[in-house]
Amino acid sequence: MDRIANMMKMLEDGRDDLLLRFGLGQALFKAGQYEEAIVNLQRAVAHDPNHSAAWKFLGKAYAANEETEKAIRAYREGIRVAEQKGDVQAAKEMRVFLKRIVPA
Repeated sequence: MDRIANMMKMLEDGRDDLLLRFGLGQALFKAGQYEEAIVNLQRAVAHDPNHSAAWKFLGKAYAANEETEKAIRAYREGIRVAEQKGDVQAAKEMRVFLKRIVPA
């Protein structure tokens, strides 16, 4: 069974937490399944709104799915969260991603 199928089985079995949703969102994103990735990454940030990496991947998934306004909002929230936590690298990465999609 592949990684995505394993994680989906865990959800079916009743496990639902930040790490599972984040891992599933990442795996779906990497598989090009952006809409499904978005759903799981939204659940990840619902579990923990202060998880900057989940915000980063949510922004990337929105951008890949051509939902630019939602990507901008996710990156901005992710930058705010990352700066509040002192997660300098995540904030820096999201600023770069944001600059790529915001018209100058």
